[in-house]
Amino acid sequence: MPTDAIGSMKSQDSHKINMPPPQKQESLLLNLLCNIILPTLILTKLSSDDYLGIKLAIIVALAFPLIYGLHDFITRGKLNFFSGLGVVSVSLTGGISLLEMDAIYIAIKEASIPGVLGIATLLSLKTSQPLIHTLILNDKVFEVGKINRALKTNGCEAEFDQLLINASWILAGSFFLSSILNYLLAVIILTAEPGTVSFNEQLGKMTALSFPVIALPAMAVMMGNILYLFRGIKKLTGLSLESILKQK
Repeated sequence: MPTDAIGSMKSQDSHKINMPPPQKQESLLLNLLCNIILPTLILTKLSSDDYLGIKLAIIVALAFPLIYGLHDFITRGKLNFFSGLGVVSVSLTGGISLLEMDAIYIAIKEASIPGVLGIATLLSLKTSQPLIHTLILNDKVFEVGKINRALKTNGCEAEFDQLLINASWILAGSFFLSSILNYLLAVIILTAEPGTVSFNEQLGKMTALSFPVIALPAMAVMMGNILYLFRGIKKLTGLSLESILKQK
């Protein structure tokens, strides 16, 4: 998609920032426990016939992310997009593994989800509600009302629109980076025959490495993007960093 085509697609209210209602803070420890630690331990330590066995170990291990997604839905009172996406991803991994399909299908699945998110981020620039609002530029991080008023006072809405376009490309880049890393990690690690204890152990290893190898680099890009937005908003609004950030 050409950059100039995206840049020209602006709606009258494109500079407005979403102000979703406050939500309960997510537990990082519970997230890591259910999505990485427990599945890893079950797949690597309990897949032999002496314990759960190959197929039951896959079912039990992947049940934890599914339960976490359900818990998130109940806690928030509505379907969270990323939790829902996680449930779909886990279900696909489980289905592919239980059917003993070739590992390349897991690699393709692992790459497809962040790749689709990257494309969706760019396509959302055609709408009045770009994903950058939901993922980064929201009232959990920024004083959105104060920023909107300052932008209007300074007549900097057009410059702010361009800032969001640039930030959206950076955000999409983080998703594409995750897509590449996901694929490489799966291809490199999943070499055993599907339906074996070795395959389960490799699946557990891939799950364990997904955080340091994939999540951390993507988070680094995301933090860089937030800093880029900080500087841009500060320049356009004249507000201090303390005024821009949401005070808890």
